[in-house]
Amino acid sequence: MTTSPDLKWLTDVNIFEVNRLPAHSSHTYYETMDEAKSRASMKLRKSLNGNWKFHYATKPSDRPVTFYELHDQCDSWDDIKVPGHIQLQGYGKPQYVNTMYPWDGVSDVRPPEIPVDHNPVGSYVKYFHVPENMKDQPVYISFQGVESAFYVWVNGHFIGYSEDSFTPAEFDLTKYLVDGENKLAVEVYQRSTGSWLEDQDFWRFSGIFRDVYLYTVPTLHVYDTYVHAELDETYTKGTLKVDFKLNKIPTEGSKLLAELVGRDGKPVGEVAHNLSSEEFFITMNVDQPELWSAENPYLYTLYLQLVDETGAVVEVIPQRVGFRRFEMVDKVMKLNGERIVFKGVNRHEFNHRTGRAISKEDMLWDIKTLKQNNINAVRTSHYPNQSYWYELCDEYGIYVIDEMNLETHGSWQKMGVVEPSWNIPGNKPEWQDIVLDRAKSMFERDKNHPSILIWSCGNESYAGEVILNVTKYFKSVDSSRLVHYEGVFYDRNYHETSDMETRMYAKPADIIEYLTNDPKKPYISCEYMHAMGNSLGGMNYYTELEDQYPMYQGGFIWDYIDQSLIKEDRYGKEFLAYGGDFDDRPTDYGFCTNGIVYADRKLSPKMQEVKYLYQNIKLHADDKGVTIENKNLFSDTELYDLHFTLYREGELVAENTMQVNVEPQGEKRVSYPFTKEQMIEPGEYYVNAAFLLKEATIWAEAGHEVAFGQYVFEAKLIEHSIEPNGEFRLVEGDVNIGVHGRDFQIIFSKQVGSLVSVNYSGRELIAFPPAPLFWRATTDNDRGYAQTFVSGCWLQASMARRCVNIDIQKVDDAFQVAFTYAFSISEKIEVRTVYKVYPNGKIAVRTHYSGAEGLPQMPIFALSFKVPAKYDQLEWYAMGPEENYSDRANGARLGIFNNTVQDNVSHYLNPQESGNRTGVRSVKLTSKDGEGLNIRSTETPLECNVSPYTAFELENAYHHYELPNVHYSVITVAGKQMGVGGDDSWGAPVHEEHLLSANQSMEFEFTIEREGI
Repeated sequence: MTTSPDLKWLTDVNIFEVNRLPAHSSHTYYETMDEAKSRASMKLRKSLNGNWKFHYATKPSDRPVTFYELHDQCDSWDDIKVPGHIQLQGYGKPQYVNTMYPWDGVSDVRPPEIPVDHNPVGSYVKYFHVPENMKDQPVYISFQGVESAFYVWVNGHFIGYSEDSFTPAEFDLTKYLVDGENKLAVEVYQRSTGSWLEDQDFWRFSGIFRDVYLYTVPTLHVYDTYVHAELDETYTKGTLKVDFKLNKIPTEGSKLLAELVGRDGKPVGEVAHNLSSEEFFITMNVDQPELWSAENPYLYTLYLQLVDETGAVVEVIPQRVGFRRFEMVDKVMKLNGERIVFKGVNRHEFNHRTGRAISKEDMLWDIKTLKQNNINAVRTSHYPNQSYWYELCDEYGIYVIDEMNLETHGSWQKMGVVEPSWNIPGNKPEWQDIVLDRAKSMFERDKNHPSILIWSCGNESYAGEVILNVTKYFKSVDSSRLVHYEGVFYDRNYHETSDMETRMYAKPADIIEYLTNDPKKPYISCEYMHAMGNSLGGMNYYTELEDQYPMYQGGFIWDYIDQSLIKEDRYGKEFLAYGGDFDDRPTDYGFCTNGIVYADRKLSPKMQEVKYLYQNIKLHADDKGVTIENKNLFSDTELYDLHFTLYREGELVAENTMQVNVEPQGEKRVSYPFTKEQMIEPGEYYVNAAFLLKEATIWAEAGHEVAFGQYVFEAKLIEHSIEPNGEFRLVEGDVNIGVHGRDFQIIFSKQVGSLVSVNYSGRELIAFPPAPLFWRATTDNDRGYAQTFVSGCWLQASMARRCVNIDIQKVDDAFQVAFTYAFSISEKIEVRTVYKVYPNGKIAVRTHYSGAEGLPQMPIFALSFKVPAKYDQLEWYAMGPEENYSDRANGARLGIFNNTVQDNVSHYLNPQESGNRTGVRSVKLTSKDGEGLNIRSTETPLECNVSPYTAFELENAYHHYELPNVHYSVITVAGKQMGVGGDDSWGAPVHEEHLLSANQSMEFEFTIEREGI
């Protein structure tokens, strides 16, 4: 055992572990069968989580060098929580960077050197007593995750050293433990050689951020298991082969008893094996095994009992087993013989308070959220996750790409430009061992999880021999999985590194080009739909490829959860912060907020689209019935009720539930259970068809909707007569034009050039006049596209106009006032807004834009005005329930939905456009007592948004706390708004069909009516 620790190891690419025990499977073990069956807490482990004594130094020269010695007292030190990040517990500061290394521009270093003037060191001390059941036994310590390099001492003796932040490091403590109190000392360095390999797009932390525990083993112990649950080519005969490594040569007469038990507790096979060597294997044949898939994650339990020469059971291992066959057949990836489609997300481990030190409760919430929203796959971006996550994926049914801890993005790509002059690891042989060690550590720990279908060689590290050798390693030890690596896209000399063509943020057209030009490998989008802020527009262009091209096998959205952290403002109020908010420099600011789930684990409105487009059951509704397309590979629809609801103008007319069993990959037609007589009244009708869970599962309650479809019938017009309320007259003054009825007063201002007052029964509803609006608060995708630069003239046009003509007419039984506006950005632009006031106080509004050549795309064409803030209750008859846009409305449905103006603002970290609804028939905006306005479309549904803030207030804020106090409700009625896009957030335009061309004339109409007044 090496006894002389050296700081030179931090920059020695050849030394990444000292005295670390060999990596092994993460199986649990118990002393008795009863404990194993109940999955009780392991008595053979002792957690060291909790408070540790702690000292922080900003650089190695400031650290307490001899703190590990027994005579060095640490009583006066602070306490720190383990697991946890140093930077989230009051020391240093978290730093967010994406591709660049965190010291870029600060320290002039190249691999494997690291900054010496800023390399924070955390010195940890934990005092403990060896538990009674571990005394006189071998005792080991396991660190499940430490970032990024650490040294360990016990009772003043050096124990070992390790790098690789995301796989376990274990050491033998036996020789140095004493009766009574023991002193454990750990010195953690934020920067090391390994930091060059950990340039992931995430917050840069350090410290002991995963569990730490002591453990012992029985006198005879299975150190490692390797489970091979194989299927023959008919998928009807299973062979279970398990390789074992024991901790020592067994005594003659020892044996292993193996029993395979089904989900129902009944045994399906058993084996007894006499032990004679440290390494051996057993096999067991299983006829007609239940197969594991995400649709039906069937797990057997293999109970393994080690029996010593006396016949006593010394160890019991409960090992979950899933039979499945994953393979490449004719250039298509297949699971159990069927073509698989990954409906996936990339997932960082993250919690808004604890960073990557997440809890089991966090993971349970995540796994249930994935299942509830039809997500069937996860890529562990970009490092191995906690072992418990894989157990959940096995149990709940999630396909996993398990990614090793490797990313060297900043070594070969600078500001988007590929420049690999000093790329690592590349073809540099000195980096081979440290990189391969990370692959081995991941493989050995995770190899027994049936949910893992693909090994990944890391992320965004270019290409070369070193990574190609990682693939060769995976293939040498595992024939049951494929290997993924995206970086070969940049250097085709190493195409053998990946079994699949895998790209990031390729546009649909690029994917089609690949798939139609003699593709050699199946295609997946390992990252697509960059979900930064208000995004995910156009996702359907990708999911539609699933049916068009057999070799397109899905993708993984970037990403699952926002990486934003809790911080307090100067008043002590908490808010979610992003890069730069902690004075971290350099930084990539808000680029860490790309989730379809907010950092506080609340669903983003974007999830509405994901759930719909990832449905395995498609319900194609039309005017007669619904065609059910069951795209599940293995499961029929027996577990679900088919529920129909018929609505008229948002009100329920009838509903019906039936049982319809559609075979996997089958199709069935079902007629609506409604009669024509139920749709005889005038109005708009629509029918919803939905599959609902009959019974509760481990991931959702009974009644949970797994799929839906909707059909809207052609509306039968409702005649609305306009009854005058007494006198009705127009008063034209020198400055103002007034239209008066018995209980209302509508005033237009010649001076302002707009409608300035809507007063019903003494309630004034206009706080700021309507004006043409061409600008929306830029989204993150808009910023990435440089929308302000490209289309900034429309911002100017929205803020400055001139009324050049006012026209007053009596039209039939209404008074009409029209305003014509000119704009300085072009003499050819003209907007004409016509208000028609009827005898009952209803106001019809028509706005027309005359197109002009030579102008850039228009973000929105709308009319926007303010009403007092007390009018804050919303009832939508529109597409919903969540916000939606022209390119993100597939998952929305027509209905009546309620929220408030404040809640209509989505919690994207950087304030931006949000809260829009398409297909708006009407939106009621009232006070809590039900009084207010009703905005109605006429013939064509509108887009509409109601917010506490104007587009300009949102535009000028970088955080929500910068927004002004709420004084108004801002109504924006749009004929059309451009989509939000989402192919990427650094330059991809919104798809053309979802843009507004400035050279086309546009017009929209709506009415303003009183509500409850």
